[in-house]
Amino acid sequence: MPELKRLHVRHAPAVMAFELANRAYFAASVSDRGDDFFAQFTDRYKALLAEQEAGICAFYVLVAEDSSVLGRFNLIDIEDHTAELGYRVAQHVAGRGVATATVREVCRLAVAQHRLRTLRAAATHQNVASQKVLTKAGFVPVGPADPAHMGGMAGTWYQRDLVLQPYSTILPGDRLGEGRGHR
Repeated sequence: MPELKRLHVRHAPAVMAFELANRAYFAASVSDRGDDFFAQFTDRYKALLAEQEAGICAFYVLVAEDSSVLGRFNLIDIEDHTAELGYRVAQHVAGRGVATATVREVCRLAVAQHRLRTLRAAATHQNVASQKVLTKAGFVPVGPADPAHMGGMAGTWYQRDLVLQPYSTILPGDRLGEGRGHR
């Protein structure tokens, strides 16, 4: 069974493999990270861990039983009980409810571990799958996203008020036997 874990230095090789294996898949719906991301991966990874240690961000990886990374789920720019949620899942698990279930879990962690009250996330207009994940996880559209924030692509901001929808709230599809991924 996959397990959501806080990003750690030991995850670096699996994260790099995840990013490389899914690069073309991700580039179809979000801007490509570029060659520099991979060339400078070690330094960037250390910087992420430093941001996490400082409490500025919180990074999670969904790890399979074989220790491969199935997804990345990030709480970015934690400030004033608010953060931006970013996530990506491997192509071979897309469409199976993995992203939705894990985003819901990250929402619970956002309250329980990070004392957040509000999460925001942006999705490009062409990334319909991400829009569905956010909606199923209790996010609502709140306005247009600046294309500069979206790698030059048009998009929409979504928001979830964690105080009105506490982490213990059962959302449609969360009950055992409902929705994909619970069978």
